[in-house]
This record gives sequence, structure tokens and C-alpha cells, in this order.
Amino acid sequence: MVFMRHYEVMVILDPSLDERTVAPSLESFLNVIRTSGGSVEKVEIWGKRRLSFEIAKNSEGIYAVLDLNADPDAVKELDRQLSLNESVLRTKVMRREPAKAPAKAS
Repeated sequence: MVFMRHYEVMVILDPSLDERTVAPSLESFLNVIRTSGGSVEKVEIWGKRRLSFEIAKNSEGIYAVLDLNADPDAVKELDRQLSLNESVLRTKVMRREPAKAPAKAS
């Protein structure tokens, strides 16, 4: 059995893209997660935001945040495919730890 972990992936896309096409194009990448038995919990498109520094001569980018449960190899493949796409400026994959229950006072 493959151990699923919770990940948060931030993707910054080229600002020249039409924002209506961002979600469908991300869905094609998320099929990597779904075919490996993982699940996509949430896809948030934050829209066009100003970057704190230029990336590939762009001062703005379209931000998207993905919450997913998947095995580490599937997330590596997702990150690899995103980095090969010319419209993706930057990606950041973070493994999220499960929330800990507050300690009881005794």
C-alpha cells in the first residue's frame, strides 16, 4: 500500500494567460495525481498578483493554490510536468503536517 501525504502546491503562471483558461489547464496536470490514486481536495485560483521580484521578465503572475493527497512519486511527477510547461513561471510544493490536537490540561 502506498502512503498518501497531504501537500499544498503553489503555482505562479504567466500573466498573459486568460484567467478563464487557468483552471482547465491545471486540471490536465492534476490527472497525474488522480491516476496514481491520489485526490485533489481544493483548487484556488487567486488571480493576477504583483510579484515581489521579477521572474522571467514578468512583474505579475497568476497564482493558483492546490491542496491534494497523493504519494510522493506522483507529486514529484506533477512538479516535473509543471516545470516543463512554458506558461508556468514558478512552483512550490510543501508537505503539510496533519493538525495536532490541542494538549489537554490535567
